[in-house]
Amino acid sequence: MVFRPGVEGQRTSDALGWTTMFASSQLEPPYEGSFAPVRDQLLVWHRDGPALIEGEGGEKRFRRAVPPGGIHLIPGGAGLRVNLHHPLETMHIYLRRSVLEEVAADITCGDPAMLRIAPRLLDVDVMLSKLLGPLDCALQEGNAESALGIDYLSFPIAAHLIRLYSNARLATSSQKRACSSPALDRAVQFMRAHLHDSISLADIARAAALSSSQLVRLFNGRYGLSPHRFLINMRVEQAKRLLEATDLPIAEIALECGFCHQEHLTHQFRRACGTTPAAFRRDRWS
Repeated sequence: MVFRPGVEGQRTSDALGWTTMFASSQLEPPYEGSFAPVRDQLLVWHRDGPALIEGEGGEKRFRRAVPPGGIHLIPGGAGLRVNLHHPLETMHIYLRRSVLEEVAADITCGDPAMLRIAPRLLDVDVMLSKLLGPLDCALQEGNAESALGIDYLSFPIAAHLIRLYSNARLATSSQKRACSSPALDRAVQFMRAHLHDSISLADIARAAALSSSQLVRLFNGRYGLSPHRFLINMRVEQAKRLLEATDLPIAEIALECGFCHQEHLTHQFRRACGTTPAAFRRDRWS
């Protein structure tokens, strides 16, 4: 849908290492077309407007002037016929079906394979828009360093869709699957052993024998942090140790601790410690 002739200014996540979503932002010209079903959940975020859109998707007809910020939910497995009457800046997000089912297994009762998201044209969903905003920023930056953070974001997006727009019944606290602390210990040990490597959320979850959504929930429950932020903090702590105990160049320390370059280390170090690596070393050595 997003690779039609006439689409302008397109940015995609193709080369960014995202594993749980695909996203594309662009300016779409008016068009009319039919599209075969795909397995993944599609969200079309209207970045300007209003724009008149009509057609049929998920056995539901629609004709609406969608305001700026509106979101079109198109379920996986549903074909789509659409007639866009005005040029429109959009962002298309394909959320992997496997992510939806993984989150459903963790927060709902029943068979995750039976999960269905209803087709809808939303005029506004403030929370969903806030969750999608970082995806737009990541596409504009075009930085593969964002991959782990983006993988993490897919789970709250999935949980939001399931909670508000699905046929599923949410599980009570007593019904939610429990998981022992050794699983988190395995996750932390894996992170520590691979501080200098590029690792994904799926890699960490696999090492802990957890699903990615379980890993995210358990990290938030125990540490109040996402796995991504916890890993960054571990890397910063290792950088502090090397800055204090060695005379390695800061650029070399950045790579040793899993940062892509010295500027990446400096940004994360300042965020965590309120100072730069160079200033930290001067203070410790003075």
